[in-house]
Amino acid sequence: MNQDSAAASVDPSANPGNSADPQRMLAERVEQLYGQTPIAVAGMLGVAVIATYGLWGAQFRELAPFWWGVVLLIAAARAALYAGYRRSTDRAANPSQWMRWLAISALASGTLWGFTGAAFFPSRVDQQHVFLALLLAGAGGGGIWAYAASWPVFTLYAGAIAVPFTYVMAATADRLSAELAFLVVLLFGMGVGIVYRLQRAFYSARGVKHAYRDLSDQYASLQTQLEGQMEELMHAQRVIALSGRKLALFAERAPIPVFEVDRMATILDMNAAAETVFGYSSAELVGRNLLRSIVPAEAPVLNDGWWTNFVAAKQPEAGVRAHCLRRDGIEVVCEFSITPLVNEDGDLISAIVQARDVTQQLDAERVKKEFTSTLSHELRTPLTSVIGSLQLVNSGALGDVQKDIGELTEVAERNAQRLLDLINDILDIEKIESGRFSIVSEYVELDDLVRESLVLNRAFADRFGVRLMLRDEPPRIKVHADRRRLLQVLTNLISNAAKFSPEGEQVEVGVSIADHRVVVSVDDRGPGISHEFRSRIFSRFAQADSALTRKKGGTGLGLAISKLLVELMDGQIGFAEREGGGTRFFIELPLRETAEAEPG
Repeated sequence: MNQDSAAASVDPSANPGNSADPQRMLAERVEQLYGQTPIAVAGMLGVAVIATYGLWGAQFRELAPFWWGVVLLIAAARAALYAGYRRSTDRAANPSQWMRWLAISALASGTLWGFTGAAFFPSRVDQQHVFLALLLAGAGGGGIWAYAASWPVFTLYAGAIAVPFTYVMAATADRLSAELAFLVVLLFGMGVGIVYRLQRAFYSARGVKHAYRDLSDQYASLQTQLEGQMEELMHAQRVIALSGRKLALFAERAPIPVFEVDRMATILDMNAAAETVFGYSSAELVGRNLLRSIVPAEAPVLNDGWWTNFVAAKQPEAGVRAHCLRRDGIEVVCEFSITPLVNEDGDLISAIVQARDVTQQLDAERVKKEFTSTLSHELRTPLTSVIGSLQLVNSGALGDVQKDIGELTEVAERNAQRLLDLINDILDIEKIESGRFSIVSEYVELDDLVRESLVLNRAFADRFGVRLMLRDEPPRIKVHADRRRLLQVLTNLISNAAKFSPEGEQVEVGVSIADHRVVVSVDDRGPGISHEFRSRIFSRFAQADSALTRKKGGTGLGLAISKLLVELMDGQIGFAEREGGGTRFFIELPLRETAEAEPG
């Protein structure tokens, strides 16, 4: 029999249903077998002492020293093997090797007793004969206890005892010896069967143990996960409760009306500010339809059709203005912001409606516009007369003027003209924002208009020592725009570029076509636009806070007006850093018609 396979193999029939790791199971078997080694060694020495006493005679006395030498050698080897196993740090990683060594030690022990029985078996049946048989039977039975965890190892041990002894007894002529030989074989088979059953019990017990241990580990892991999930759930619940409390406090203490409505616009809750603005108590409005309670039925927005579209779209709405009726019949203008609350399935649960009373704000804006318009008209008429008079004086139509007086009147004329330009710009913005500004669109030859703008602004550029030029010959292109207002935009861009370009530099104007749009660009060589100022460069009265800006002057309205005019003509205006320094302003207009493909 191959010792490796006999000692280390696992009989599948011996461990049915076992799901434990075979390597771990083998390591535990080896651990148990080695655990019996100290007692087994002590038992072997005890049996050897008893055998010496029982077999002492002339024949045994001659072989006793040699026999005891073999006993002590095997006992020492088994003790050393046990000590080596206990000192090993990797015994669990290589249990097969330790099982093989244990099988060899079991074979050596069994061989010792087997040949003891064969060597000292008497030629005739007497008391010594019976004693020796009982002694070997006890040694074999002790192996059941020592090697119960491995029937292959027990088979090696018991077979080494039984085979020599059985052979000697079978060779004896008397009947009792033959019967004893048969009985030894029978006992040997029974011992193997018993150890086999014990090994099955070992596997079953170990399987249950491992299953229980794995189940305990899984339970502990699940318990840990459950505790973590419970902690996360409690934390999320606290966060949700805190968020809900914050939202409730925000709604309760908000200075503007806040309503919560369902998908049918029925009011579910409202804050104190809503009661103040609309004059209804919460008891009067909760449960009623919000739209039918405060918004007239003929309103163009916030009616039943508008609300149906909102519920279908489930998208936030902001800046919705509508005329509302208070409880006392007074009409107010409110600006609504409506936020839908949608669940994971995409269903609208409710909506938060915020309303802001803008009646006073609109009245203030109207008064301000009327005041600005009236003041500008009242200032422009006398200012035009002043400018005309100063121009007559400066032109010499009224006779020669002294040099000092002429310088003063020129300064007065320039500043009066600046004031008139400012008034005109204010009037233009007021008209555009109030909707009273009209664009007269026509087909305009853009190349001619660009050349005209350069001619009109050349004298202005000369004051700053700046040259105006075309980057390339512009293509002959027609655009649909207001000619006078487009010329005003180009004048604003060119004059700004001339003001902020260093003396001796040049301003380049170019025309190009990109993606069915016409692009007119104006490049300067100025210091560029700071990052802080870029976000508000097209705002009204926006000027960079720098010494150069204060020196060059300006109202801060030119770019704001240019942006409004270009957008009225379905165009866009923007700027970018110019390669090599400076800034490029550009306007984009829809391409309506191209007269010729070649530059003209």
